[in-house]
Amino acid sequence: MPKPRKLCAAACFAALLALLLAACSGQEGGHALPDRPAVESGERQFTAPSDGDLIAIFDTSLGEVRAVLYPDAAPMAVENFVGLARTGYYNDTVIWRSEYGFAVQGGDATGTGTGASTIWSNNPYPLEASADLRHYAGALCAAFASGGDVSGGNSQFYFVTALPGSVNKSMQEELAANGYTESQIAAYADAGGLPYLDNTDTVFGQVYQGMEVVDAMACAPTGVNEDGSDTFRPQEDIVIRTVTITTYPGPEPATEESAE
Repeated sequence: MPKPRKLCAAACFAALLALLLAACSGQEGGHALPDRPAVESGERQFTAPSDGDLIAIFDTSLGEVRAVLYPDAAPMAVENFVGLARTGYYNDTVIWRSEYGFAVQGGDATGTGTGASTIWSNNPYPLEASADLRHYAGALCAAFASGGDVSGGNSQFYFVTALPGSVNKSMQEELAANGYTESQIAAYADAGGLPYLDNTDTVFGQVYQGMEVVDAMACAPTGVNEDGSDTFRPQEDIVIRTVTITTYPGPEPATEESAE
């Protein structure tokens, strides 16, 4: 068998982009990748991580995602996520829910959405809502088990994949009436998001690299129930191979090396 050729960074990126586009638009029932303009905002979630900030690197079957974590704002959610990741709990788990324009969810070792775990003998931890962290697109959030026994935060997590423009003028006016700052409203208007989940679920991180991979997860074709409703489960498994906890800037992204 011929040995693989070493790919330069540009070629790697081109190959990844082609894979993402195929995952989104090349299969029946899929969606097109959304066009996400750069968000210029002073909000914490849209500022670059600083050297030494805690980050999580998700190596998935669709590519790599990097998220900065916020242990000061959500200490228990971060401690639980980091503790589980370091034990390998998330290795070879799947994205079991993929909802275009809403979120993609994983973190259940059973792959069903009904399982969960915590580092505290599976006891849940409470909501850690912060006025400084919102459900903007790209937010990494703690989730509850769907139909499981855990009644609070657990091992499950989701990435917000709301589309740009999803927070319309009417919603922006409602946010203003509820005390959101002009900066937060502008960030929601530009990035899109799920403001109705603020103060309901815990935001504990934000994607700063690889949002196109998260979007590819969200636009993957999903199954259909007998009644014709969407299962929101990807037809082909999207695998989280590993979750690595380190500090920013972290290791360079892996590149394909020629076999020796």
